[in-house]
Amino acid sequence: MSVKYTPVQWNANKWFYDAIMLASVAAFLWVFLYLTPQFDPATNPQIHNARAFGACAFVMLSVILCIGPLARLDRRFLPLLYNRRHFGVMTAFVAMTHAGYILNWYFNFSSSDKYVGLLYANSSFGQIAGFPFEIFGIFALICLLVLAATSHDFWLKFLTPPVWKRLHYLIYAAYFAVAAHISLGILQDQQNHIFTVLFMLGAGAVIVLHIAAWLAERRAPAAAKDGAWHEVAHSSDFKEGFAKIATLPNGDRVAVFLMEGKLSAIANACAHQNGPLGEGKIIDCLVTCPWHGFQYDVRSGRSPAPFTEKVPTYRIRLENGMVEVHPDANPPGTYVEPVEIVSQAPLMGEPA
Repeated sequence: MSVKYTPVQWNANKWFYDAIMLASVAAFLWVFLYLTPQFDPATNPQIHNARAFGACAFVMLSVILCIGPLARLDRRFLPLLYNRRHFGVMTAFVAMTHAGYILNWYFNFSSSDKYVGLLYANSSFGQIAGFPFEIFGIFALICLLVLAATSHDFWLKFLTPPVWKRLHYLIYAAYFAVAAHISLGILQDQQNHIFTVLFMLGAGAVIVLHIAAWLAERRAPAAAKDGAWHEVAHSSDFKEGFAKIATLPNGDRVAVFLMEGKLSAIANACAHQNGPLGEGKIIDCLVTCPWHGFQYDVRSGRSPAPFTEKVPTYRIRLENGMVEVHPDANPPGTYVEPVEIVSQAPLMGEPA
């Protein structure tokens, strides 16, 4: 932790995450490169290599876009979010390898520069069959490279979290471009349908999971009885040292912690990188962000001295055993008196 920018250090979880990711990528490429050629023996080895890396990049991109809705539907998938940026960087490298194979096979021996040939070899924009699908692949690759280049914490700090988050919505534009690149390219040319199955499964999973997550959040409880307070969960549902996370009517997410029989509520987003504070565990009144270890007092939202990071707090009360939070956040670092969970009378924690 630091009041200034500090690079995030590696830990056992990061090493394990990346090891599983690299092993999965290697296994996918091995299967595609060495087991699938028998289904399409006429395909040139260079083209087959390009398709292997292209298919791998598409599957990786689909998995990346499935992690978010999966985590919203089931908290057990939340650990997959912690180092998802590593996944994105690896996807960019795999996509670059795919582009390299394409350039070196189709355009390396052309009379013009291979990059110029890539842009001008096909200009049939007025038709669907034979449409220059390469332009979609180029756009998608540029998006992936921008996301990979700005994935480091330095850019999050330099650009500020709101700008950084909006920039990384480019992942959806990249996925749409990849889908168009595939639909107008290989799906109209290939002889076997291995890639067709991968494409349909990947795109279908992304669409279905995003719709399911949207419907689940839409069905979430709305504002509370008196028009202001928002129900989180029954007091009996809380576990000592852990939190319940709720989405407020204004879209913000709040983490309500039970500590020594008392309830406190803080914003779910860590001040460092918007990590899910509600996934952390309380030790000595401090919750540790599971992403990078930043700590906050759940009663005040303040980091322990000498650190100065702060997150908003929320007023909280009990109504007939139901824990309710007021959606209007207190200024970051505002102390709020915890609420006794054993009391059934309406109580309110007001800012000091």
